[in-house]
Amino acid sequence: MSERLVIIGGGQAAFACAAKLRALNDMRPVTIVSREDAYPYQRPPLSKKYLLGEMSLDRLMFRPVEWYAENAIDVLTGVSAVSLDRSRKRVALSDSQVLDYGNLVFATGSTPRSLPDALTQGLAGIFTIRSFADADRLRPHMEAGKRLLVVGGGYIGLEAASVARHLGLEVTVIEAADRILARVASTATADLFRDIHRAHGVELLEGVGLAALTGEAGKVKGAELSDGRHLDVDLVIAGIGAYAEDGLARAAGIACGSGVTVDECGRTSDPDIYAMGDCAELEWKGRRIRLESVQNAVDQAENVALNLTGAHEAYRPKPWFWSDQYDVKLQIAGFNAGYDETIARPGAREGASSVWYFAGGELIAVDAINDAKAYVVGKKLLDSGRTAHLRDSVANLETDIKSLI
Repeated sequence: MSERLVIIGGGQAAFACAAKLRALNDMRPVTIVSREDAYPYQRPPLSKKYLLGEMSLDRLMFRPVEWYAENAIDVLTGVSAVSLDRSRKRVALSDSQVLDYGNLVFATGSTPRSLPDALTQGLAGIFTIRSFADADRLRPHMEAGKRLLVVGGGYIGLEAASVARHLGLEVTVIEAADRILARVASTATADLFRDIHRAHGVELLEGVGLAALTGEAGKVKGAELSDGRHLDVDLVIAGIGAYAEDGLARAAGIACGSGVTVDECGRTSDPDIYAMGDCAELEWKGRRIRLESVQNAVDQAENVALNLTGAHEAYRPKPWFWSDQYDVKLQIAGFNAGYDETIARPGAREGASSVWYFAGGELIAVDAINDAKAYVVGKKLLDSGRTAHLRDSVANLETDIKSLI
């Protein structure tokens, strides 16, 4: 029987898992199967520095190509896993190869949601941003004076808007919900970023959806909005969320919810198969969630690697996220799902502030806007588990937040 570990997916989690195995002196054969034509690389800069042309693909790489050969890690690029035979422990690839495995790990990530075909009508000039190839297709169109419509007021859409304004495009952002960042941030955080984008010349329309796109000569030229408005546009970026890439797992009969369901050790309903990163659905404080973040991809992958060597180590996420827009850095500690109260605090310097999230009086997350002190304090509190009995101290603006730790 093969001892080979097959990792399906070639992103952050795949790299972190393989690198951790080698750091643990586990020298079993490892094959990473990546559908992209590149070795594992960082994704967050794609919608920022890479799109701006300030960072090359080589600089995005976690390690040089030679590192993989030196560490006996095979990377198959430009190829996908198409079927999985769990009884024979084999995975078939799109190039007709068949790999036997001892263990298999899903690190397939997530796929951005596209606008419905009924809206796009096959028109050119409509983009999503997930891979370097997506950014390469978009970059030539990001020219000063062009009119960009961003559909979706989440972090991806707002980051794309900030890059576009930096490049001199005219930008309109539409959000079908009643406000931007409705699923991921408080009203206080959303209010701040709304003001920032409008100050930079972005037209931001909330509670407004996309009714139709129109075109000329096969290229998008206009947008009809749900409130009856018409916009002239030259290109469209969809930032309307992402779904777990779990189709192969589902087809193989592995339990899935919003993603590939895993236990506290990253194991799926098949004891020889694990899942990690964006595609994995894990338990978080009594609920099943997916965590789409660099932190989760790395930490969960390293935990899976440890468990592949025979440990039984439970993964306890300590989430953190970030978003860069214009000259504003948002750092998020914790996960704000289920909050019932927020407290906003000004920072020590101009332009700095923080929003503290509570559920049942317990601190669960902090948004720090150009406020590194608030982020560090909040993260230390959350990591330590000392999250109770803080509400009144946080609400008292005379409290030096450093005193909380």
